[in-house]
Amino acid sequence: MGRKAVFLDLDGTLLADDKSIPAINMQAIDKARRQGNCIVISTGRPLKSAVILAQDLGLTGEGNYLIAYNGGLLYNTFEQKTLFKSPIPLDTVRNVFEHAHVRKLHLQTYDSEHVLVLPEGDDEDVRIYCSKVRMEYRVVPSPLSITEEPVKMLAINRTDPVALSEFINWVEANYPDHLAAFYSNPTYVEIVNKGLNKGNALRQLASVLNIDIKDTIAAGDQSNDIDMITAAGIGCAVSNATDQVKAAADYITKKDNNSGAVAEIIEKFVL
Repeated sequence: MGRKAVFLDLDGTLLADDKSIPAINMQAIDKARRQGNCIVISTGRPLKSAVILAQDLGLTGEGNYLIAYNGGLLYNTFEQKTLFKSPIPLDTVRNVFEHAHVRKLHLQTYDSEHVLVLPEGDDEDVRIYCSKVRMEYRVVPSPLSITEEPVKMLAINRTDPVALSEFINWVEANYPDHLAAFYSNPTYVEIVNKGLNKGNALRQLASVLNIDIKDTIAAGDQSNDIDMITAAGIGCAVSNATDQVKAAADYITKKDNNSGAVAEIIEKFVL
């Protein structure tokens, strides 16, 4: 088989529920990489967190890239260089934070090193999130204290799904031409610039890698992975994926994210 590019979501796909990397996935990725194939992390996580996982996976050598912030940033992990970045204007960020405050909804954003929250966001939600993504958070006194244009905002609500749904409606009604808001799991809503998604990022990186789309493979489990799954030559849903993701996929794994779904995909379509 010719050279392939495999685009892998992290949470719920490559990573087990405890956020570890199953050994069988590590072995399959290493074998595929040594045969000259490209393995690309494609995540909604911030860049710093994605780079940590790339280091864990040995994906920092020449020719290695990753997708962060749901396609809002493309990064060369070897040269430590950003290829593409689409930041949200600060006035928009500040307005969305003010509205989330009125709704008493947890909202966070990012600078290059930290998760950023307002004082009311210094809560269990951000601590749980940071433990998962292996980052520290920083409290800023007000939205005016956010001085670096971020690529993404993230709303979290673990108890009231209606609050998140209503927040998506507000974002779409107030920024129909500028922002996209969507779920990355039932308790997280991602907010990025309009037109950004993992599918468009896959197309951009396939071109950079000089790999035909038909030779790309993508795997995911949540709705923010659907654009990537449908863009790829072969789109895969892990067995623990949502029904919506499974309906969009060409292949559904027998294994789930805890038992080596990614290894199953690599062994079937790459090795």
